Amino acid sequence: MPSFVSRRQRRSCDQRKVERVSVTASAPAKINLVLSVGPLREDGYHELATMFHAIDRRDTVTVESGPSGSGVTLSVEGEGADGVPLDDTNLAARAAMILAQRTGRVADVRIHINKTIPVAGGLAGGSADAAATLVACDALWGTRMTRTRLTELAAELGSDVPFSVHGGTMIGRGRGEDLTPVLAHAELTWVIWPNSLGLSTPTVYAECDRLRGDRLIPSPSIDEAVVSALRADDPRLLGPLLSNDLQEAAISLRPELADVLAEGDGMGAIAGIVSGSGPTTVFLTENEAEAKIMSVKLGIFYPDSPAFVARGPAPGARLED
Repeated sequence: MPSFVSRRQRRSCDQRKVERVSVTASAPAKINLVLSVGPLREDGYHELATMFHAIDRRDTVTVESGPSGSGVTLSVEGEGADGVPLDDTNLAARAAMILAQRTGRVADVRIHINKTIPVAGGLAGGSADAAATLVACDALWGTRMTRTRLTELAAELGSDVPFSVHGGTMIGRGRGEDLTPVLAHAELTWVIWPNSLGLSTPTVYAECDRLRGDRLIPSPSIDEAVVSALRADDPRLLGPLLSNDLQEAAISLRPELADVLAEGDGMGAIAGIVSGSGPTTVFLTENEAEAKIMSVKLGIFYPDSPAFVARGPAPGARLED
């Protein structure tokens, strides 16, 4: 016999759907299969062409309504929590505030971040937190923003945040916010080695500029061969094509990264590069079994910064049960 719900009960149920007490969302880390850095623009940013690739290492954000007038409050736990700011410089806090401003809401919300993505590691952990917060607050407040509109808001927060909303594998241009999906479904397995000491992204870009000096820098581009390798679903075709124009600058600031890359090469990785602005290094492997062996070996060499295995592509920001 079907259950009966009175109109009063139904109205209460409907109200709970809109006025949720708390919402949890997650978003993935990213690596850059290619990062081509062009000249410095007038707005202070560099023109970029990059191939984003989301991996299945995710930060989780839970938001809940706070008392009237409480504003945005933040708490953080997990890997590198001590290095995460708890004021309005935090991208997650800014994400809640910008969504509230655009939708006429009052940003009285508690945000709790559970981190598994290394902080200041070139894996876009802060951007992932912002993307997850946008999705979570949208559900909490019932603002029903389209994914396109959330992406537009994400672009106001930072260059990597729009990709964190989408996930998968995408080409980014401009500052990285102008996204084009890559029509390929290659599944890749990585060993990720996070350096225990982070690197500031602005510092790495400044070092890149210093090393380039007065050289004429061409417009950034993505080699079509990278897309072809992804479509072929063959990591050995992709490996030699991985590149990062910030790698030289990251190694200049952290010379030990060159040793880590050499160790990974000696352990049989197909290829290894610094991810984004670093100092995280990522190694493309043939399969998961080889990745697990390599991660254990790296852990023996570098016990203070244990490596982990990750797979991609992974979905972007999404609600969690």
